[in-house]
Order: sequence, then structure tokens, then C-alpha cells
Amino acid sequence: MRRPSADRPAGRSSGTGRTPRPRADQPEQLGFAGMPERLFVCTPSKLGAYEDCPRRYRYSYVDRPAPPKGPPWAHNSLGASVHTALKNWYALPVDRRRPEALAGLLKGTWVRDGYRDDAQEREAFRRALSWLEAYVDTLDPATEPVGVERVVAVKTAVLAFNGRTDRIDARPGPDGPELVIVDYKTGRSGLDADDARGSQALALYAYAAERVFRRPCRRVELHHLPTGTVAAHEHTVESLARQVGRAEDTARDIMSAERAVADGTDPDDAFPAVPGVRCGWCDYRRVCPTGAQLPGREPWSAMERPPEPTAES
Repeated sequence: MRRPSADRPAGRSSGTGRTPRPRADQPEQLGFAGMPERLFVCTPSKLGAYEDCPRRYRYSYVDRPAPPKGPPWAHNSLGASVHTALKNWYALPVDRRRPEALAGLLKGTWVRDGYRDDAQEREAFRRALSWLEAYVDTLDPATEPVGVERVVAVKTAVLAFNGRTDRIDARPGPDGPELVIVDYKTGRSGLDADDARGSQALALYAYAAERVFRRPCRRVELHHLPTGTVAAHEHTVESLARQVGRAEDTARDIMSAERAVADGTDPDDAFPAVPGVRCGWCDYRRVCPTGAQLPGREPWSAMERPPEPTAES
């Protein structure tokens, strides 16, 4: 992936008050006639950052040194704690995979950052533990997934993709075992089949897993722990190919923007901000001239329960 050139013309604004420069540990690769174009190395979060807001992508992956982030988010701490507890539950011997093991696992993986106060943190812990206990009650402890927190990777004509899946299951199919991508969710909002169908990350995981394990992988599932619901979608070869094509288009756009900056385009023009609701939750809102004009969220905002409906509502 090309990085911005350090010899950008003077007078250009970087949006953060300093000139972005390429990472020192990634020297520029010399090109020769007839050489294939370099693959774009990416993860789902890297592609998603650009699709959400090219400016956020630039702050995260292009500008070096990267601008400072805001404080950690409590909902990210909660999600990380729950994910790690489930990973460690599967690491236990089968005879110890019981709901009563979860309190110790969650306590051992608990991330405390971002909460408003101790009372909110304790309430979040109790909530998370209840989700985990209800969820593992639906699992067969003797069933070993194909992978837990497993990295899968694949190359296409444009991408060198890699990503870490929460879980990969093997389930019976019409022609033998098939793989299923499972992704845990802990957000307040429920999910449906459209969320699973539209998730580029899940589709890329399925595409990569099928090639890594040489088994069909078409089903993707979002397991929403707060509600105990599963949102699923059955992909086809064609629908997976469309999602891969969409990811390749995004990669081409990113590489084009980076080449433009290297050729002297103002980084703010090459990586424009996309103002909206997401700005309130952005790590870089305070350093982004566009995002700073919009209201921000407190680090603990997503942990606050919505108000109970009244008789009039």
C-alpha cells in the first residue's frame, strides 16, 4: 500500500496541524514495467473505517504519527471482556465448561476503561455475566469449534485480506460438514437477517475460511448476547463474490487517495470527512475540524439503559 509522501507542498493543511508522513518501517517498493500491482493488505476494520469516513481512515492508517485518540469507550471495554471470556471458556477442558465457571473467567478478563463510575461498571459486569450464563446454556460443552478467535486469510487480485473470527463452527450439510462463521455482538440494538446479509466482514470471513479449510462456508451468524437472538444469512457463491468485489472497489479507492496525497493533493481533499451521527462516537472527533463541530458522546453513553416507556408512549 502506498503511503503519503513527506514532500507534500508547503501550505497544505493536514487537518491535525502537522504534515502526515509515511511509516518508517514500510519502505517504498520500487516498480518495474510489467510488475503486478501490489496487493492491498487489509482487515475488515480497515475497510470499514474508510467506508464509514475516509478522514477517520486517514487518521488511523495514513498519518504518522497518528493523531491522539479520545478516551476509551465503555462499550468497547464491555465487548472485549465478553469476547475474551467466551474464548477462555472454550479453552477450558470439556468437563469444566459450565456456567458457574463464567464469573471467574469474566472477572479475569474484565476491562475497566471508560465507565462513568464504579456503580455503572458493577452493573455492566452483572449484565455481562447474565448474558454469558444464558448464552453458554445454549451450547454443547463437548462440541469443539473448528476455530475460536481464529485468523483466516486470503488473497484476491487486489486484496491480501486477513481477519480474526470469533468462532468457526462445523455443522452437517447436504454434502458433508460445512463451516459457519459466528460473530458475537453485545450492543444495545437487536439484529436481524439483513444485518447478517449486509455484513461485509462476515462475508469476507466466510470467503477466506472456505479457502483456508477447503470446506464450504456460506452461513454467517450474528449472536446477540443481550437478547439471546441469532441473525443468520445463507450466502451463495455469487453473493460472496459481490462482497469481495465491493471490498476490492474500496481498496482501489483507498490506494487512489493515497497516490493523490503522494502526488501533492491536500490530504483533507483526498480523504474527506463524512459528517453524521458517527462523529459523536469517533476516536478522532476532537482533532477533526469537521467532527469537532458536532456534539460528542461521553465514553459511557452507550452503557446507559434507554428510558422505560411511559403509559403515553
